[in-house]
Amino acid sequence: MVLVILGVVLVLALSQPDRVVSSIPLVLEQQMTYEVVNAFPHDPDSFTQGLIFLDGVLYESTGLYGESSLRMVTLETGEVQRMVFLPDEVFGEGLTDWEETLVQLTWREGIGYVYNRDDFSHLTQFYYETEGWGLTQDGENLIMSDGSATLFFLDPETYAILSTVDVLDEDAPVTMLNELEYIQGEIFANIWQTDTIVRIDPETGAVKGWIDLGGLLPEEERTYTTNVLNGIAYDPETDRLFVTGKRWPRLYEIRLAPVE
Repeated sequence: MVLVILGVVLVLALSQPDRVVSSIPLVLEQQMTYEVVNAFPHDPDSFTQGLIFLDGVLYESTGLYGESSLRMVTLETGEVQRMVFLPDEVFGEGLTDWEETLVQLTWREGIGYVYNRDDFSHLTQFYYETEGWGLTQDGENLIMSDGSATLFFLDPETYAILSTVDVLDEDAPVTMLNELEYIQGEIFANIWQTDTIVRIDPETGAVKGWIDLGGLLPEEERTYTTNVLNGIAYDPETDRLFVTGKRWPRLYEIRLAPVE
């Protein structure tokens, strides 16, 4: 199988200076692209770090020190229905739901926050020793990324790490795993500082495919504050897939398509 290696040398984001991007191996036979089904308004001040779609609404975690928040958002209008801010000294990261709660990570602070989904009241918090990047769940475990090639499976009741799996494309580790979404038995992960989503087998860590989202946000809608692609949400009831980016003015519903 022929591998095309994209060597990516990137300028580090000002707010996250220690994140370094490695090369990303792409298996040509596994690549997919997209078709835009719909575009919705998205708060261009929202530094999207986590995104889920649940019971007809979006829940979003945003980052940056002094600006991090948890939001409930109307899909069609982008209107924020409910919002709570995190303490100024923490940087919001990945987000998922568990039963009637929402679970939100922080970047370097090692704190996970647990909220009542109905009113965003703070229920408890937990701690971890790595960085917090992305978060999803598979119905049995919370699944967390920390920017490395490793995924961590956590007990949703105790938040203890139960197991880990390394993500490999052939024999090459796939690093910079960021925002996560569990979709039909696979984990979709944004690769930080790229327009790429990787599809992962959660049991083995093997890469099942790559999705190229290059060109999704038109150049005319980008400004000097527009940041990278980040944010994946899936509605299993209607089989709809949503993606956005940090400080993007649009959130997109897309349909996956093979590369021709």
